[in-house]
Amino acid sequence: MPRGAYKRCVDVQDPSLTALLPVLAERLPALLSEVRAALGEEWPDYASFLDEHDVEVAVAADAAMRRLVTMAGAPSSEDGVGPELFEEIGRIQWREGRDLSALLGAYQVGARVCWHHVSAAAVEMGVEPRTLASLAEAVFFFVDKLSSSSARGYVLEQSEEAATRERLRDELVGLLLSDRADQAAVRAAAARAGWTVPDELGVVLIQRDNAVGHRTLARMDASCLVFSRPPLLGAIVPDPSRPGLRRRLGLTLRGAGAVVGVAVPPDRLPASLHIAEIAARLQREGILTDDPVFTDEHLDAIIVHRDAKLLDALRHQVLGPLRGTTQASRERLVETLGSWLRHMGDRQAIAAELHVHPQTVRYRLAKLHELFGDDLDDPEVRARMVLALSFGEARTPASDPLAVSSS
Repeated sequence: MPRGAYKRCVDVQDPSLTALLPVLAERLPALLSEVRAALGEEWPDYASFLDEHDVEVAVAADAAMRRLVTMAGAPSSEDGVGPELFEEIGRIQWREGRDLSALLGAYQVGARVCWHHVSAAAVEMGVEPRTLASLAEAVFFFVDKLSSSSARGYVLEQSEEAATRERLRDELVGLLLSDRADQAAVRAAAARAGWTVPDELGVVLIQRDNAVGHRTLARMDASCLVFSRPPLLGAIVPDPSRPGLRRRLGLTLRGAGAVVGVAVPPDRLPASLHIAEIAARLQREGILTDDPVFTDEHLDAIIVHRDAKLLDALRHQVLGPLRGTTQASRERLVETLGSWLRHMGDRQAIAAELHVHPQTVRYRLAKLHELFGDDLDDPEVRARMVLALSFGEARTPASDPLAVSSS
């Protein structure tokens, strides 16, 4: 019924309504007993609450009856329903982990029992049909207001708790990823956030412009600490070395532009993050192409590429004897030298890898011995060559002093 229609139901206070109050007061113990019995079938906790707080419940129920009669007799006035109490009931329902539908269902049970007694008393007293209809609307309007207030409290508590939890988890992430927090501070922050500190942690970084990565983070397990701390986007994963998790991570993160850091104790997570950041850069540059990249499988490449200038300087030094060759010749000799180092001089394997005739390999190796001399037999020199040539292409840009025009 529209609110305006409700206001037109009764224009003046009906004297019979005032007379109804003492009759309802007499019925109140039976009404409450019937409510307890009805709740006991599906919501025994609520029934027990009524038993344990029978005096307070009786006082509240008497006040509610008076409000109903007032609402029915003067519908143009405020309904008198104070939302604060029932909002708090909704909040408590959330804090105790109970379903909101159970509380609203209990309200409906109370409304049915209440209307049964109110209507019976009104009929016995000969209340006019129009007034009886006003009473009915007052009962159900009153319960609707209680339900709305409790639902609002439930949702507010849920959202506020979620916001608080996210804030505390973000503070925890900040501590874990920094190098300023000691073990006690981390454990205290974890306790506030309701998070158990594991023996090992791993960090997952996602490319910020990867839509698959964003969806993947949104679906991650609640035990993971998802974070967005520009330019970083990712999650802290508990116990990433536990059986089966690595494989699941590999499947879950596929296509997400992800890098998975080395599993470390919590106090070493900043170092693992640093390694993961280098790996993420190498992924963007196309040097690391796994999907996803597990950093513990590429530590050698990460070490070599962590400083591009140092690697360029090493390559400049190692490839110095090729300075006098043309660029095309130099690229062929660099390719052959790298293959020679990888295959420990096996000419057949080199030829197969480079798709050239073994005689071509023999010719190129002779040229390399001519240019490098005894350095090719020096273990330390060969070690530097491996570092310089075994991780990505060693092509020299035009600005490099080693580059020579082929003209």
